[in-house]
Amino acid sequence: MADTPEQSFASIAQRFNELPNPRKFAVLVSLAAAVALVVGLFLWARTPDYRVLFSNLSERDGGAVVTALQQMNVPYKMAEGSGAILVPSEQVYDLRFRLASQGLPRGGAVGFELMDNAKIGMTQFQEQVTYQRALEGELARTIQALSPVDSARVHLAIPKPSVFIRDKQEPSASVFVNLYAGRALDVAQVNSIVHLVSSSVPELTPEHVTVVDQAGRLLTGKNDAGSLRGLNAGQLDYLREVESYYAKRVESIVSPIVGDGNVRAEVRADLDFSEIESTSESYKPNPAAEQQAVRSRQSVLDINGAGNQAAGIPGALSNQPPGPATAPLTAQGGAANAATAQTASGSRREENTINFEIDRTIRHTKESMGRIKRLSVAVVVNYRQQAGQAAKPLAPDEMQQVTNLVREAMGFSQERGDTVNVVNAAFSETKVEPADIPLWKDPSNVAFAKESLKNLLVIGLAFYLVFGVLRPLLKDWLKPKPVEIGKETEDILAAFDAKLAQKELTGYDAHLASVRDFAKQNPKAAADIIKEWISKE
Repeated sequence: MADTPEQSFASIAQRFNELPNPRKFAVLVSLAAAVALVVGLFLWARTPDYRVLFSNLSERDGGAVVTALQQMNVPYKMAEGSGAILVPSEQVYDLRFRLASQGLPRGGAVGFELMDNAKIGMTQFQEQVTYQRALEGELARTIQALSPVDSARVHLAIPKPSVFIRDKQEPSASVFVNLYAGRALDVAQVNSIVHLVSSSVPELTPEHVTVVDQAGRLLTGKNDAGSLRGLNAGQLDYLREVESYYAKRVESIVSPIVGDGNVRAEVRADLDFSEIESTSESYKPNPAAEQQAVRSRQSVLDINGAGNQAAGIPGALSNQPPGPATAPLTAQGGAANAATAQTASGSRREENTINFEIDRTIRHTKESMGRIKRLSVAVVVNYRQQAGQAAKPLAPDEMQQVTNLVREAMGFSQERGDTVNVVNAAFSETKVEPADIPLWKDPSNVAFAKESLKNLLVIGLAFYLVFGVLRPLLKDWLKPKPVEIGKETEDILAAFDAKLAQKELTGYDAHLASVRDFAKQNPKAAADIIKEWISKE
């Protein structure tokens, strides 16, 4: 029967106790070295791969980031020389997001927090300098919020105000942007930086703001309209949008007939970006009186003399009926009509003046920018694809239908000088097969292989150390001394061997019977022989 673990441990302990002190010390040292080596290999295998979290940080930001990492119980290391902060590679991006949510790193610039620690007794010049530094820092922080910008610095030149107009100077600003690798600022983003800075400083105009990148390129030079030839960036973008719009219209209306992917359209648009304003004023010739509108009318009545007018003291005689009427003389002419009536005893004059409006038309015309002057459309239609057959060109009537559709989709105008060219040809497309990345070049496979190789190396070294070095060494050191057999035991064994040699051995039963007889006759000798066998094993 196999020994139990308790018996094996007791046997090993017994053997260890029987060893001399020098060998005991050697065994203990070997065990300690083996355990330390295995633990060291295990810790080396479990050591994470560190990558850069942030570099080139100021002392203030570096301390804030380290404090945040300690609070999050994240292991970190400081790179010697560069001052970069290293963290486990699998936590780099997660930590960047978490630190960004806390506003870290804040950057080397300081903002209006400088005003929080104002000292008593500061001069006006010191206050102005502190305010300017705070404003520059706040502007730099805002510019760093743009996605292509890694860091930024702003320099403001604010002149001292003067009460004399001839001594007045305008402020200016310079902006330095450090962009991420492979990133660039477009014209719109540069304009946004310029207007951001000019709007933050009183009396600062966009023309006095300069933006430079880390390569020394002047970015604001692109915004100078006088330095541009032809169209500016906005007009070029609008031109591309117009051409893309008409190309998509043509392809979308032709694709259902010839199939998706069987039509290509290109549009060239000639746009007029000039702005024209005109005002015209026209008068009609003398219209008829009934077609004219009355502007003003004036009437005058003048009566001289007594005539038949009532006069005197009211009474019975004044209430008598008037005498017979007489017809007045009337005269008209031109725009003013006068009537004069004379009686035997007086005169009457009446004038009417009528002014008519002059028929006038005023027209103010303002033509918008970006008018289409001419469109040129080129369309290529693929041969008709049929299953199991060679591609065939489209019939003439089908090509005419496609041409008509293209004309309608683009809004063809003969007066404008538009042109359309539709061609039917076989497409020659080269199939590009995706490149197969070898297994040994795939980053994920490389990382897995490195980790697996590290673990296998640790396991192999530990296995070799335990079973190839430590076990044979301990087995040799714990091996007991050979048991010395006395003279009597040797004589008994020799007599047993002689007895076995004289007997005729016919098989296993004969040997077993002889051994039993010997054990009964010499029990002490049999016990010594068994002990010797055990010690040899």
